Amino acid sequence: MEAVLTAAVALLDEAGQSALTFRALAARLGTGVGSIYWYVSSKDELFDRATDHVVGEALIAVQAQTGSDDPIADLRAMAVTLFDAIVERPWLAAYFMRNTDVQGNSLRLYEELGRQTLRLDLTPRQRFHAVSAVFGVVVGTAADLGAEIPQELLDGKVDRDQFLARYAETWRGLDPAQFPFVHEIADEFAAHDDRDQFLAALDLTLAGLRLQARA
Repeated sequence: MEAVLTAAVALLDEAGQSALTFRALAARLGTGVGSIYWYVSSKDELFDRATDHVVGEALIAVQAQTGSDDPIADLRAMAVTLFDAIVERPWLAAYFMRNTDVQGNSLRLYEELGRQTLRLDLTPRQRFHAVSAVFGVVVGTAADLGAEIPQELLDGKVDRDQFLARYAETWRGLDPAQFPFVHEIADEFAAHDDRDQFLAALDLTLAGLRLQARA
């Protein structure tokens, strides 16, 4: 199973979800397609187990971020570590926490983040909402960054700065009476850094959690 999952992850890393087929996996392993079915019963299970294989590595890194006197600081460090792991593999966000019956490491990761909220004065519902919000910021932002890149960027016709600047310029041309906010943030959008934007969203979420715990 270890060899199957290692090969499956390698195919996903190289060319994304479309590259992982039973035929391609069998060719990578130098075996027949039928032998793959000894380990997984379907392509969905293969994706789930490959995801859990990678999450197992992330889990070790996340667990190393605990131990301070501030549970919210630990939660932040864990969330950033998880975000970096998902961004590194754009395919991962689509399958993360999809099936915790198969993805035992994903459930353990969920538990690790949740345990930090047990150190705070919160109700069970508040803990559930807090961890859901953190996961939403981490996985949602990582998935957005891993979305299909516009063809003109892939082709090298424009770079990222030119691509963003074009939209910002369009926004500046809109009626400021109808779009005052868009006018206000156009320059920020044109020069924004994706990771900084993620960290800002995470910090806003955790600041709200800290206020809730104090209340």
